[in-house]
Amino acid sequence: MEESPTTQSTASGIVARAKAILLQPKSEWSRIATETTDPKSVLLGYALPLAAIGPVAALIGGQVFGYGALGVTFRPSLTSSITTALLTFVLSLVSLFVIAFVANFLSPKFGGRESWPSAFRLVAYSLTASFVAGVFGLIPALGILGLLGLYSLYLFYLGATPIMGVPQDKVLGYTAITVLAAIVLNIVVGAVVVAVTGPSVVLGNEAVTGLAQYE
Repeated sequence: MEESPTTQSTASGIVARAKAILLQPKSEWSRIATETTDPKSVLLGYALPLAAIGPVAALIGGQVFGYGALGVTFRPSLTSSITTALLTFVLSLVSLFVIAFVANFLSPKFGGRESWPSAFRLVAYSLTASFVAGVFGLIPALGILGLLGLYSLYLFYLGATPIMGVPQDKVLGYTAITVLAAIVLNIVVGAVVVAVTGPSVVLGNEAVTGLAQYE
């Protein structure tokens, strides 16, 4: 069954935006600054599909290769893997909203403007690197490469001025404080996942490390 033109257009749009924000962040942030896309559209048309990369990749990788340490390989059950994938996917989206709230709340305190739609766009597009890095979950042994998602920090830093109007001399502090909030969120997310699924299932799960990459 062929994909509809609308589906193909949406997919190509996501790929084009992700590629631009990763490879040409300065010019892409300037372009985003002129947009008025509402948070719902950004969530459904961009963040949600990309946020699924990590959980799906980790689910497949865990089932196919399993997780290894000290010569021992562990392959979680399909049920626990699906549970973990769904839970971390949902929690990553919740964290996106919370981090955007923090970014919006802090912006005026650093000389920027208060704008929920803008803050949401800033965080959602900044997390592109972290979302995309989740693909390494397909091969758990390459999970360390997920650290490339730290590039999201730089993306946030570059986008703070054009998107939120934070003065350049205050961007570093603004980024640092927002990141601290992300760290706390990551701890909470990890604790919730471990409590629900057990620590062994979390190993190698890119949805959890995705938030850590935002630290």
